[in-house]
Amino acid sequence: MSKKPTGITTYALNILANFQSFQLTLLTSQIISKYECYIISQKLTPDQGIKGHFERLVWTQFQLPQIYKNLKSSLLFSPLPEAPIYTNCRFVVMSHDLIPLRFPKRFSPLTPYHRYYVPQVLKQAQHIICNSQATAKDIIDFYQIPASKITPIPLAHDRTHFCLLNLPSRNYFLYIGRQDPYKNIQRLISAFAALPNCKDYELWLVGPIDSRYTPTLKVQVAELGVTNQVKFLDYIPYSELPKIINQAIALVFPSLWEGFGLPVLEAMACGTPVITSNLSSLPEVAGDAAILINPYSTGEITEAMQAIATDLELRSRLSSQGITHSQQFSWEKTAKATSEVLSRYL
Repeated sequence: MSKKPTGITTYALNILANFQSFQLTLLTSQIISKYECYIISQKLTPDQGIKGHFERLVWTQFQLPQIYKNLKSSLLFSPLPEAPIYTNCRFVVMSHDLIPLRFPKRFSPLTPYHRYYVPQVLKQAQHIICNSQATAKDIIDFYQIPASKITPIPLAHDRTHFCLLNLPSRNYFLYIGRQDPYKNIQRLISAFAALPNCKDYELWLVGPIDSRYTPTLKVQVAELGVTNQVKFLDYIPYSELPKIINQAIALVFPSLWEGFGLPVLEAMACGTPVITSNLSSLPEVAGDAAILINPYSTGEITEAMQAIATDLELRSRLSSQGITHSQQFSWEKTAKATSEVLSRYL
């Protein structure tokens, strides 16, 4: 289990908490109370970087089949698209996105991982769960897997955690996520700098500092003369996110592609207006409760930010619509739909 949980960990823990009727054995690096656990090495977690990823793949292929046999399992459920291939293990997997194929990086191990390993896992799976219609379409288009083998099940948010706190709004726009190029932070920074009263606002970038991308973004910030207004806040603990989201003018999430987009849903649940992209899964998540922009248009991002900053009636309407819309999503519904799929293969 990761010390700094991200989307996949959030997904796994929340559907686990809402599974009702299964007799489960969890393969986990630490004891989780109330569940029967089979302890595996800490070296396989995302905290170990590329080495941990590689060791997990080797463990999955060569050790997991024996564990499966020893436990007399009938089905393996993996919350990511990893499972033993060319074995007798029966499995259902979750596919979150195919972003490394849409935005391949030279020398990145994720490109061959998605090009060669993932398609074999998906083809040999009993069934595939994914998080949006957009991801389902990508699986069909990239891997030629029939739609009948795929069930899109939306993710959700913790309603007791992400909620309206009635805190006073402050003068910052907020982005939450990694700093990879496909997240479109360069255009976001340019759009912020183009605000007519830019000096009156701040842009808070919440997400892990990345030595590959953060220095370039900081150079851009300096060249645009907004060093004092753009804050690189690094990773923020899960417990602190609701307060930061609640006090933002708006969440601005102009990603070029997402499998789902949890920050959009979490911000709406907090009553924070959302500006997000009009492509991939993001319209599925946001519905009509956000301002949808073309993420390739810096001007559209600026206009949306300016509108929310200056139009209090618009801000109030988006806040109310976001709260109402977010109530359509729950981890109970996600887990129930997931359970129904798994039950077909037990």
